[in-house]
Amino acid sequence: MKAPANLRHNRLIKPATAVWLRLRLNEVGPLVALLGLSILGYGFFYLAHEVGEGSTAALDRRILLALRNPADLADPIGPPWLEETMRDITGLGSVFTVLFLTCAVAAYLAVSGRRRIGLYVLAAVGSGELVSTVLKLFYQRPRPDLVPHGMEVFTASFPSGHATMSAIAYLTLATLVARVERNRRAKALLLGLGVTITLLVGLSRIYLGVHWPSDVVAGWCIGAAWACLCWFVALQLQRRGEVEAPDPPPPA
Repeated sequence: MKAPANLRHNRLIKPATAVWLRLRLNEVGPLVALLGLSILGYGFFYLAHEVGEGSTAALDRRILLALRNPADLADPIGPPWLEETMRDITGLGSVFTVLFLTCAVAAYLAVSGRRRIGLYVLAAVGSGELVSTVLKLFYQRPRPDLVPHGMEVFTASFPSGHATMSAIAYLTLATLVARVERNRRAKALLLGLGVTITLLVGLSRIYLGVHWPSDVVAGWCIGAAWACLCWFVALQLQRRGEVEAPDPPPPA
């Protein structure tokens, strides 16, 4: 004999509600992080499919050519100092810079009494570097051969490692450090700086001709998705007391 419809409904709803509350999806932070992970992750795999189908090739070529002098494709548009500035900016997404900054932030957190969140920062960014490397090896997209490169490159093109790692590192560091910062203006500044550096690094890769624009957008998507995942996990760990909770706000 079949169970009544309302009884079957309750058997489904109660476990789902328990999971919802356990993951704190009734709160803004965890819900936004999980939504960001879902949307950005879908965006990456959708773009990867379009790249595989060749649907982005025409737009990629058009953008790269628009950033070059038509009379000399080795010459990016703009004054000479702009190209040199772009090389400086792209260095902010290099493996050495990202790892050095991550270790520096982790050391700061450790000496300021937040050792566990410092270790979590190292794990979050280090695992993100591994994900970026695996994706490059999997897709094996060649570098652009449409224009001369503005600097030396050694790895595959999709997704952009610099865009991916800058998104993972700077967005993860910004969100996690903002969690332990009490001042709201400081929180906004940290998040704004993280987003700005991430965007500038990706744009510099396109300007220098070492990545197709679709490589960079894919790197932003997967890097930001990883940062959302790290944020979500950090919120769960803080609730359980496994990493340090943020400091309480100062009294009014």
